[in-house]
Amino acid sequence: MTESITDLPQLALNWHRAGRGVAIATVVQTWGSAPRPVGSQLVIDADGAMEGSVSGGCVEGAVITEAIDAVADGRQRVLEFGVSDDEAFAVGLACGGEIKVLIEPVGPVMPVELLERLIEARSEAKPIAYVTDLESGAPRLQAASTYPDRFRMDRSGVEEDGRTFVAVHNPPLRMIIVGAVHIAQHLAPMAKACGYQVTLIDPRPAFASQARFPGETIVDDWPDQALRHMKLDARTAVVTLTHDPKLDDPAIVTALESEVFYLGCLGSTRTHAKRVERLKEVDFTDDEVARIHAPVGLDLGGRSPAEIAVSIMAQVTETLRKPA
Repeated sequence: MTESITDLPQLALNWHRAGRGVAIATVVQTWGSAPRPVGSQLVIDADGAMEGSVSGGCVEGAVITEAIDAVADGRQRVLEFGVSDDEAFAVGLACGGEIKVLIEPVGPVMPVELLERLIEARSEAKPIAYVTDLESGAPRLQAASTYPDRFRMDRSGVEEDGRTFVAVHNPPLRMIIVGAVHIAQHLAPMAKACGYQVTLIDPRPAFASQARFPGETIVDDWPDQALRHMKLDARTAVVTLTHDPKLDDPAIVTALESEVFYLGCLGSTRTHAKRVERLKEVDFTDDEVARIHAPVGLDLGGRSPAEIAVSIMAQVTETLRKPA
């Protein structure tokens, strides 16, 4: 999911089913250097137990108190807080800001059936919008296509009317790197820093080792077989780096048969021309082949593995975020 929304909806449902009165607090607007981004959530039960965060500690106490009251009276609340410079500095920010927090008791305001549908969509990696009125409540779920810009940017927030809040629930971003080469050693941590779940695929043990990629998820299978088990979707980027057609080509074919939003392939213009010929021999069309970014990465003039990794990450970001 997006960075700010984790498995807290499932936790809220679990607590509710266990007979604990529950409310969900969500950051719906921020101004200045707010401690937590819009969409951040805190789950609170009737006894004040909590999980999550809406401010990094600045206003949690007040939110918990209001949430306990919301559980008791079954009414939603919208709270506004100013975060002082001193409080902001304590949670790692240079200056203060303001945040608006919505509190919704599960059951009276947030229907259990709706929460169950939201969790089901998330478990199936389906993008979905949770939409509610900050004045009257009445939350509902809507298709991601209703808010294309918000889903492209992973940006929850209040609409121009000032009262409609849209929470973006996107599947996680994934980057699958085929080829545990030097470029991958730089690209993997960059992708993680940008919010991607990273998987390395390489059947060659001399390349794909924890010694070379400490802490990374490594799959030592043939790329096409591995990719077919990964349920490639429109939130997945695939980058092939082996420079070996025996490994890259099957991965490229599998990616082209999916909805991945980005497919980048290492190799010169001449190498890619030969690749295109091979793909057309197996009946890929010009439009399908045109999905491939090759030579991979933006032309930044870089030459070292780290610089090439920067250019790849820049191109992946551009493809994901800029309008088509």
